[in-house]
Amino acid sequence: MDDFEKIFSGLGGRFITPFNEMKGKAAGIRAAVFDWDGVFNTGIKSGSEGSPFSEPDTMGLNMLKLNFWLQHGTILPTFIITGESNHTALKLARRENMNAVFLNYIYKPDAIDIICEQYGLRKNEIVFVFDDILDIEVAKQTGLSVLVNRESSPLTKGYVVSNNICDYVTGNSGGDAAVREVCELLIGMTGDMSKTIETRIRFKGYYEKYLSEKSRIEPQIFKNN
Repeated sequence: MDDFEKIFSGLGGRFITPFNEMKGKAAGIRAAVFDWDGVFNTGIKSGSEGSPFSEPDTMGLNMLKLNFWLQHGTILPTFIITGESNHTALKLARRENMNAVFLNYIYKPDAIDIICEQYGLRKNEIVFVFDDILDIEVAKQTGLSVLVNRESSPLTKGYVVSNNICDYVTGNSGGDAAVREVCELLIGMTGDMSKTIETRIRFKGYYEKYLSEKSRIEPQIFKNN
């Protein structure tokens, strides 16, 4: 798996920032922030539970954090920002030991400011995964941004791409494990996917230590009323 640009372009992914330049940006990433609706799912709501998530995406998220831990000896801070009070987003954050969930944050730059202040991060150290217009202001601010593809939004996508607001557009949609695509791309750019997979398969040793450290993370909940 040497030619990552060809692999991900073959999925339909588009490198808006040239591959080697994007790889350089990825090397400086110290946190990952995800929008919820349209990123982990199609955005369709289901009663009071909100919108769902998929196991391929959660495995990708876990592998991304493990890859970072293998490289740096610390677990990659991860966050969800959603404009609604979404119970499934909170469920995922707790299950995967994410660092914080921001609920009812319609103006998402406020959440980014809190993340930077409380976690000692700079905006250029954050990768942001997003899908729609309400996310654009954050995407402009972060060091790396990825637009989740949706074929029904060609003009929005055109605006984001033509204004260089994203570095990459996924080949897959939010309803088809786009988060997994993003995670594997970042792992390929910053680490060793084979080593990450083999560490997970073995389970004993390094992965047990990683799990022990990961399990101590309890997500903070920030809620705008």
